[in-house]
Amino acid sequence: MMIFYDIASTRLNTSWSPNTWKTRFALNFKGIPYRTEWIEFGDIEAHSVKNGFLPTSKKADGRPRYTLPAIYDESTGAKIADSELIADYLEATYPDTPPLFPNNTHALQAAFEPAMRTTVDAVFQFMLPYLMTGKFFSEETERKYRAVVEPMFRGKRLEDLLPVGEERVKQWERFKDDAGKAASWYDKNNGKGPFILGKTPSWADFVAASYLLWVRILLGEDSEEWKDLKTWHNGRWKALFEAVKKYEGAS
Repeated sequence: MMIFYDIASTRLNTSWSPNTWKTRFALNFKGIPYRTEWIEFGDIEAHSVKNGFLPTSKKADGRPRYTLPAIYDESTGAKIADSELIADYLEATYPDTPPLFPNNTHALQAAFEPAMRTTVDAVFQFMLPYLMTGKFFSEETERKYRAVVEPMFRGKRLEDLLPVGEERVKQWERFKDDAGKAASWYDKNNGKGPFILGKTPSWADFVAASYLLWVRILLGEDSEEWKDLKTWHNGRWKALFEAVKKYEGAS
């Protein structure tokens, strides 16, 4: 059995982080049995150190930074953190399951992830403030989240990232235009299917869906933003969301 460590929320019973969504999609797509253990954001470092997970990066002061997702594979004893490293591990360890990197596309898809993250950068100013509404975290977890994330924005309060008025309209249009760049990559499959490789799902699709699904997860199915996003680029993203829905799975 695989243990999948995801970030807890006081409101949701499923993933809310784009990074952990990538791993959830991958596990469900490959049909690997797992159970989820929910870790409070403020407990990630202590949990990781206690259970032997390696840091995934460094903090601004040089100290090790621990993040989720992470997995513990009870059948092999492997402990892996970071969605990309987890994908590599799953692909190498479970070759008889559906491939995340079919047709020798591993190198190309490794380049896709940072490109997609940079391309949809505008969405962060909308999503991060919403996590501070008291609907997702306890007061203590919000405090710890701020302590980690706000220094990345030069100490600016996360609520102050949210654009308002005409600036909100402008930034939402920027997000749409930037997502259009990613849509143009998909268009190169010549309409052969909803996925970047046409009819074949792969890691890149789960990366793209994870970032864009953030709008649905945090703002809700009935939000104007989610309804708007599904109409963009001739329904490109709506088609992708419908195609990957079967891999959202259960928690």
